[in-house]
Amino acid sequence: MSNATFLGQVLVIDDEQSVRQSFCQTLSLEGYESLDFEHPKEALALCNEQWMGVIVCDLRMPKMDGLSVLEAVQTIDPEIPIILFSAHADITVAITAIRAGAYEFLEKTDDPQKQMDTIKRAWQKRQLVLENRALRLCLTEKHEIEHRLLGHSAVMKDIRQSVLQLAQLDVDLIINGATGTGKEVVARCLHDFSNRVKRPFVALNCGALAESMIESELFGHEAGAFTGAQKRRVGKLEYANGGTIFLDEVESMPPHLQVRLLRVVQERCLERLGGNELIYLDVRIIAASKVDLRQAADSGDFREDLYYRLNVTSIDLPTMAQRKEDIGLLFGHFAGLAAQKYNQPAPTIDAEQLGYLQARDWHGNVREISNEAERWALGLNLHTSDHAANTLEGGLDEQMDEFEKGVIEMALLQNQGHLERTATALNIPRKKLYLRMRKHQVNKT
Repeated sequence: MSNATFLGQVLVIDDEQSVRQSFCQTLSLEGYESLDFEHPKEALALCNEQWMGVIVCDLRMPKMDGLSVLEAVQTIDPEIPIILFSAHADITVAITAIRAGAYEFLEKTDDPQKQMDTIKRAWQKRQLVLENRALRLCLTEKHEIEHRLLGHSAVMKDIRQSVLQLAQLDVDLIINGATGTGKEVVARCLHDFSNRVKRPFVALNCGALAESMIESELFGHEAGAFTGAQKRRVGKLEYANGGTIFLDEVESMPPHLQVRLLRVVQERCLERLGGNELIYLDVRIIAASKVDLRQAADSGDFREDLYYRLNVTSIDLPTMAQRKEDIGLLFGHFAGLAAQKYNQPAPTIDAEQLGYLQARDWHGNVREISNEAERWALGLNLHTSDHAANTLEGGLDEQMDEFEKGVIEMALLQNQGHLERTATALNIPRKKLYLRMRKHQVNKT
């Protein structure tokens, strides 16, 4: 045996203190963090599905025997390796333990090197299990986020990657974006793909409330705090405790409330209006703004210290003018949703109409596309008179590629991703469709 770097935790459960101490000393020399327990329930309290470690447990104990510990561990996570050991060789019990799910059965008199080799293999197995789980979760989240933040453009691929990464960091941040670019959708993704997903997501539009109401909505109040406050009210920040609060249009928050919010961001505590009790918070704050908060801070319209506290990091959302190649995909998606909502047949759109959509200015961004798609699904004509269409950007080849990509995406949506039906609708061979999809990096879903 030789010294090693830290590997992981090993919980040693035994009713004899001398055995625990001796085993833990050997584990420490091998580079493990060893914790010893006389009572199994104390050790079990440390275990969960993300726990990186191995359990070594005595088979015969007065308060809870090894097989009972094994059963309890399997209810927490059946893939936590548990090694049972005993001072007495008992083949029948060993077979029973292995069949019940124990990783291995050892004798206390076994060679220490054999014991350490067994623990090392068990630890490596646990490490592989957690790595595979993390990979499956990453793939699942990546697949799901592609259906929530739609778009094949390079900028949207970068946004999705950033959201998945920042969801795990649990820091406050600012989402910058023009009206209708999907700031709340991004905020919800940051919450749903984080460890806070089982706790509340609370959204508050600071620009939609009267100034007299924002303070009470955000911080809550005690009974009698002001005229009409007949009973205590829990504010949005307190209600979001353990989860995430999304403050949209934070630039419209009155200056005196910016001061109060700054204290919450700094100290993670608040007092309700009319109250003196400090309420401590565990909440992630996501702010969103349709103006440049850095410029607003420079001009004195937004507190500079609050800006720096919130802006640990940021996400900048593109306008539709910066992601024109996603217009056809988004329009088809929203039209399909609207058709389902109103129990209407799936709408179809021809190449001329698609060209108009891609050339048109969408000042309302994704929200405007959604509204127009809903009108289209209801059988209403596209707005053409009050929205002048601009020419597509780029040379002829770029415009042709962008147009062709949009036609293919629309046809795939209308045919639920079925390649044979899509090829038939476009009146081209399936192989040609496949080659065009590969050229334009279009997925069938």
